[in-house]
Amino acid sequence: MTAVQEVEALTSPFGVDTRLITLRNSTWELDVLPATGASLAGGRVRTSDGVWRDLLRPTRRTALGEPEKCSSFPMVPWSNRIRDGVLPFGGRTWQLQRNGADGTAIHGAARHSAWTVIELTDTRVVLELDTCDLVGVNFPWRFRSQITYALSGDRLTVGTSVRNVDLVPFPAGFGHHPYLQRTLSPVGTAAPPTPGQPVLEVPAQKGYSLVNALPSGPAGSVPQRADFRVARPLTSAFVDDVLTAWEPGAPVRIRYQDLGVSVDLHADPVYAHLVLYAPRKRPFFAVEPVTNVNDGFALHAAGVPGTGVFVLDPGEERCGAFTMTLRT
Repeated sequence: MTAVQEVEALTSPFGVDTRLITLRNSTWELDVLPATGASLAGGRVRTSDGVWRDLLRPTRRTALGEPEKCSSFPMVPWSNRIRDGVLPFGGRTWQLQRNGADGTAIHGAARHSAWTVIELTDTRVVLELDTCDLVGVNFPWRFRSQITYALSGDRLTVGTSVRNVDLVPFPAGFGHHPYLQRTLSPVGTAAPPTPGQPVLEVPAQKGYSLVNALPSGPAGSVPQRADFRVARPLTSAFVDDVLTAWEPGAPVRIRYQDLGVSVDLHADPVYAHLVLYAPRKRPFFAVEPVTNVNDGFALHAAGVPGTGVFVLDPGEERCGAFTMTLRT
């Protein structure tokens, strides 16, 4: 069944599951969940030994409707956290729903909405969300967003756009939250009992001092636990940090040395920040390309430079893409 046939079946009235579209080429398979905030349910790559392996954390079937338990999800129209859910802009403040366990507003306002498929081939899908017709959106202004997933050879491209369809300017940002496997196990096999230690290289020259994942000022030195400017293994140490000042053109590189495989992540300049998250004793970690630092709206309102927050005038759009390329 082709991707087009799949989406036709998914939207048929005959009781077929409408939640999943699979894109495929000779190197990648990507499972897309339009109704779950444009999230991903899986991302598999075929390595040089001909074996398909889970690169992204596979999603349990019972969790297909829960973005945070998926393989990856977009964050629109901001990334990460807003302290106490209070959004300041233009001398006013708005109280957002505090939907994070820590009392913050977290991960944007679009991940619990169903997105519309507006373009589809076997290797590419474009999804759109227009909040003009939605109620209960956790954001004070109306916006339209598109997410594009595209496969080409060894490369996955993820594109995001946000357009102001309101009558006044507003601040915004976006990002993506991919969970990567620590070990590239063959599809259908369990992760090893001991989490793997891929070698990580992150060419970011600055980082933030965080308290409860929130900064209080501009970027400074890179915290030691998150300093991967010189490639080193991702150990069992806990990491949850925001980095910035990428070297232009240099990729984030993840090496799975046992297989002789690496994944290069390149991002457009609009992705001014990167969140590294490595929980203890878990078989996955996250490398998140994002435009804005955590609590960027508050820092932007306070005049802190380099937050990555951008202001969209009515009708204005900001877009960007990042790529993940399999190297063998």
